[in-house]
Amino acid sequence: MNTPRSSRSFGWSRWLSTQWQRWFGSFVSANPATPKPRKALPWVPIRSLSPRHKPRIARHLLALPAQDRYLRFGYAATDEQIGRYVAGLNFVRDEIFGVFNRRLDLVAMAHLAYSIDPQWATCAEFGVSVSPHQRGKGLGAKLFGHAVMHARNQGVSLLFIHALSENVAMLKIARQAGASVQRDGSETEAYLALPQATLDSQINGLVQEQMAEVDYQLKMQANQFREWLRTVQEIRQGVRDARDAARGP
Repeated sequence: MNTPRSSRSFGWSRWLSTQWQRWFGSFVSANPATPKPRKALPWVPIRSLSPRHKPRIARHLLALPAQDRYLRFGYAATDEQIGRYVAGLNFVRDEIFGVFNRRLDLVAMAHLAYSIDPQWATCAEFGVSVSPHQRGKGLGAKLFGHAVMHARNQGVSLLFIHALSENVAMLKIARQAGASVQRDGSETEAYLALPQATLDSQINGLVQEQMAEVDYQLKMQANQFREWLRTVQEIRQGVRDARDAARGP
């Protein structure tokens, strides 16, 4: 009963991915500020997050194993420290965005934090985390590329990445994007100079946000339909059990 609706949702996701590659694949590959993976990666719906997503952000970060927390925050963050981080997220000043799976679980997120010092008004810092079971799909690179596009469209000229030297995956993404990487013992800093925004980059960002929103709404509808179907099945099972009990042995 739920197959047609689910198939339609997945069909829409595939269609969105195809259209993204067709319309903007050439632009992304030609953009000097976009990470250049060795092979083309499929389009990933990256959606801006808002305060109402805080519970999902918390679940995502709290589910990270100890080593991943260490690499993401630069220290072995406890549950309490993660809770304070989530509570202190500034969705007005900064940009927080993420990737949802088909059940609307947040499986990857990034934080683009803008400088609060007027002297560095055109600078921003990037941080990212990816759920262990979603590794190897290029989500970190996709989130970084999205951050680069969004930052340059907001007038940022320098993107800063502060990472532990052992965070090989993050530093690889930075190097592939052309960032200057400087190591200082256990910590490494990377700087990526961003070109000025163009009409293409602004249209690119606008369309990606719209397509990601459509993808999110489709996943939400599919989830709502699955919940409704589960409720109907439970009611039917309850009716059958009551009927069997009334008949007796």
